[in-house]
Amino acid sequence: MRFKIMRLNRYLALCGVASRRASESFIADGRVSVDGVIVFDPAQNVEPEDVVEVDGKPVSPESLAYFIINKPKGYVCASSDRFDPTVLELIPEAEGLRLYTVGRLDKNSQGLLILTNDGDFCNELIHPSAGYTKTYELLLDEPPGPGVIGAWRKGVNLSGKTVVPVSLEVMDKEPFGRWLSIELSEGLKREIRAMASSFSLSVRILFRRKIGRMELRRLRSGEYRSIGLQEMWRAIRQGGIV
Repeated sequence: MRFKIMRLNRYLALCGVASRRASESFIADGRVSVDGVIVFDPAQNVEPEDVVEVDGKPVSPESLAYFIINKPKGYVCASSDRFDPTVLELIPEAEGLRLYTVGRLDKNSQGLLILTNDGDFCNELIHPSAGYTKTYELLLDEPPGPGVIGAWRKGVNLSGKTVVPVSLEVMDKEPFGRWLSIELSEGLKREIRAMASSFSLSVRILFRRKIGRMELRRLRSGEYRSIGLQEMWRAIRQGGIV
């Protein structure tokens, strides 16, 4: 991939090392060199003929790639795992690319997932100031008791922080009373399962339906598709069925 002169932190993002912001930590820690000289300034310019190394290994810009997938249960969001299959194994086109997931789903969760090697896109999408919510559908082990939905809507304390859903609704779906739709702006680990547990409820199925306004409807479990950056942003910001 040819490029014009650019700042070092952006160069590292294009190489798939990390997002532009996260790359600055690599630079500050003295892990990045340009033409054999360790660099501490993320704004230093990189030219096409320069040799950039991270931890002593040369890096170069990749062609940017974007995928959406309907993640099945049983797959983990990791580049490799000793015990479980990874979502990358479902995407043959991912071979040779340093892809990472934009917001994880745990092993037992399903639904809409984005994978890319574009660190800037990832950072822009998940940064709290961007305001992109995620919508999930969940099947509980039993219907919530009286007052639970109202209390849940007011917020749940998780590790000293009150997490308030953007919306929480009981779905018109069998088994009636046990399916909920929840929209969240937070990104805490296993937060939905923890919220349900605080009301003595267990989540049997957890499915991510939306990221922003992009809605998963067409892809079957385990299916994926490549998508362009402009189409991706249009779906997230304006609404699109995938």
